[in-house]
Amino acid sequence: MDRLMNESFVDFVGGVQLHPGEGTRTAVPVILIGICVSGAVGNLLVMLIFYREFGRARGSEVKALLAAVAATDLAILLLCAPVRALTYYRQSWTLGSFVCSTTDWFQHACVAAKTLTLAATTRAKHNPVAVPTGGAKRPPRLRATWIHGALALIWTVSVMFPVPQFLFASLQTRGADTFICVSAPPACAADFMSLFYKVYPALTFALPTAFTLAYYVKTLHAAVNHAAAPRSGARQRQSKVTLVLLCASGANALLLLPEWSAFTWTRLGFHKPPVGLAIFAQVLLYSSSCAIPAILMTMCPAKSEENGAELGGAREEGGDDKAESHELEKNFPDVEHFWTGRRNTHVEDDQDPVPWEREEKML
Repeated sequence: MDRLMNESFVDFVGGVQLHPGEGTRTAVPVILIGICVSGAVGNLLVMLIFYREFGRARGSEVKALLAAVAATDLAILLLCAPVRALTYYRQSWTLGSFVCSTTDWFQHACVAAKTLTLAATTRAKHNPVAVPTGGAKRPPRLRATWIHGALALIWTVSVMFPVPQFLFASLQTRGADTFICVSAPPACAADFMSLFYKVYPALTFALPTAFTLAYYVKTLHAAVNHAAAPRSGARQRQSKVTLVLLCASGANALLLLPEWSAFTWTRLGFHKPPVGLAIFAQVLLYSSSCAIPAILMTMCPAKSEENGAELGGAREEGGDDKAESHELEKNFPDVEHFWTGRRNTHVEDDQDPVPWEREEKML
């Protein structure tokens, strides 16, 4: 216990270590394993659904970005969460120096990439793009150039930002055969790290999250204000997509906020938060990788066989308006003829739709 108190200001990497609680050693790994299994299944289903949609030429930019988010969540659950589960169970580090150096760096890169990818959905189109070839239009397909460039930039930024997490992680010995993985920046880098711990969370979490939520709230608010006006099916689908993306971005922000708060608070020189709060924040971080596929599968049931997938129909809004107008003309020709006859004062006797009114006037 004295050793634990001496290590109260150590920045552990890969999970809290040297914690004497027996309940933490058993309960936390079980919870993390359950989150890993359920989240991995959910993200695999989401990726398979999107893969099927792309194969049927119903892909869209939003679907491509959400598939990238699902792949990132799958990497977090399969490569990062098991490391934490083992660390909590052993209460020491047993995975070697390479994993010690890369585990927090890789997790931070994935979390930042997921947040930035959700922010990129604000610029993505919901509908596929039809590309004309040889005078005829091919089935709508995705223009992948913009998506590939955006994802490449996002991952480059996400990998570069947490490099200090990789450089300053190292193994330390505690006792004869006990190792712990900690982050120990040298004294000469104290000023740089103080600035880094302020700028890094702001650029990779706070600013993109605030922008994403503000954009979708504004878009949804505008849609609600114009709810009284007649809307086509494409506009209704677009409003639903906006609501789904708002819920996914909000859930991601809410579940990551405790982890980012603990990360920033601890590294700015304040006292470390209680161990239970730090563990709870890490559990919520992995729960965020389960929340997004759950939101997508519950709020966007597959209806691609009937009228296109919910996350991007195959028709443009103008096409829907014309189709609906043509359908009304087709279904109600008699009503239109009736009112035309009412407005026309020079109607032949054999074409008058209401001859009884003419007879009454004659009487």
